[in-house]
Amino acid sequence: MENDSLISHLIELRSRLIRILVVFLGVFIIGIPFANDIYPIFADPLIRLLPENSSMIATQVSSPFMVPIKLVASLSIFFTIPYLFYQIWLFIVPGLYKNEKAFLRPLFVSTAILFYSGVVFAYLVVMPVIFNFFINIAPSSIQIMTDINSYLGFVLKMLFGFGIAFEVPVATFLVITTGLITIEKITAARPYLIISFFVIAMILTPPDIFSQLFLAIPMWILFEIGIILAKLKG
Repeated sequence: MENDSLISHLIELRSRLIRILVVFLGVFIIGIPFANDIYPIFADPLIRLLPENSSMIATQVSSPFMVPIKLVASLSIFFTIPYLFYQIWLFIVPGLYKNEKAFLRPLFVSTAILFYSGVVFAYLVVMPVIFNFFINIAPSSIQIMTDINSYLGFVLKMLFGFGIAFEVPVATFLVITTGLITIEKITAARPYLIISFFVIAMILTPPDIFSQLFLAIPMWILFEIGIILAKLKG
């Protein structure tokens, strides 16, 4: 009987994974024809700050074709995330009690919202500041011509890093409300956590103080919000 139950759960899990993959492939296929139009929008934070005689370049033969495709694939993952959370929710909800559903439902929603908030914040606020800083400190004898593949990797790392970092209030709320740590202990550990936020910012962002502050300070604020929410819940 237990084996039958396990098999049915595995079959359902496979079904939901297939659905997620189908949605990802659907978004990817729809986006491919527009790949060359999407990349300039993606590169706009840098392009509009470049000096008049500068431009982006491709240092590899396949880059003009492959980089826009890689961008579409990456964006397809980003756009599939809400559906991923939805399928996870449908998979676990039958085994939850009513109070557990009421507890987890807003967490799933807020997780997606916070992730996209981090991505948007990085794209609209952080990247223009970073690119402006790097361009202005470049020696006058250097002509700035960024490789499109390097730019893609750099920006995706930033977007994903900020998206994950903005999940701090959810993580803080969960560790407190589930009893893994008390509010008193996590409050006492605040100085060490703040230091860890700056260390994480140093790892995820370029080696300039502006981008590190743009990541570390929001993480600190979101951490405090998580504590406040946990207190209200308690």
